[in-house]
Amino acid sequence: MSTDSVPAGEDPRRLLSEARGLARRVRVDQRVTWFALLVLAVVTFAAIPFDWYFFDPALSWRRGVLFFWPPALLLSYAAIAACYVRVARARGLGARVRPYAITGIALTVLFTAAWIAARLYFPTHPQRLPEWALVIDRLVAPWGTIGVALLVLARLERNVGLLVFTLAYLTVVLVPIDFGWHSEGQGGTLFLPQQCINGAVLLLGAAGFGLAERRRR
Repeated sequence: MSTDSVPAGEDPRRLLSEARGLARRVRVDQRVTWFALLVLAVVTFAAIPFDWYFFDPALSWRRGVLFFWPPALLLSYAAIAACYVRVARARGLGARVRPYAITGIALTVLFTAAWIAARLYFPTHPQRLPEWALVIDRLVAPWGTIGVALLVLARLERNVGLLVFTLAYLTVVLVPIDFGWHSEGQGGTLFLPQQCINGAVLLLGAAGFGLAERRRR
């Protein structure tokens, strides 16, 4: 048996480690997380005047949710996917953003159908919902589906930071956590504190991930 040592460059364990390191660098280079969060934050803030103007006090119904959010979210996911593809091509890489965009579109269709069904059913069948049902309602609302889709993006990017951020965001949305800020208005403005907080969390996340990306460069 030969006792010659294997050259370091041919060490299978080293080659595997280098391959894994290269794959990780490729995944990191593909990330445009800050842009996705920024777009979603802008949409959340832009929805506020629509939700207020189209509020129906007779039915306590935020009709703006159906007028604004479906097209806005579809355009947002299209813009995010286009940005990821453009960045990936500029760096000679492949983009894996399609499952995220498809998930976002599917969730948008789901929440639209669920909200239409609820608005047709509850005016003629008024009842007080238990807390668990309200949590589900928030989850299928636009701000909840944003978080669910971000979980998919975190999995695609294998981005632990985005995963932690998304879980924190969903906690704020589903609990919900309003940090003691309550609206003094009635009906059409009661949603304002929570929606501003949701948008602020997304905006802070965009700033944080943007700074992290700049430091990596």
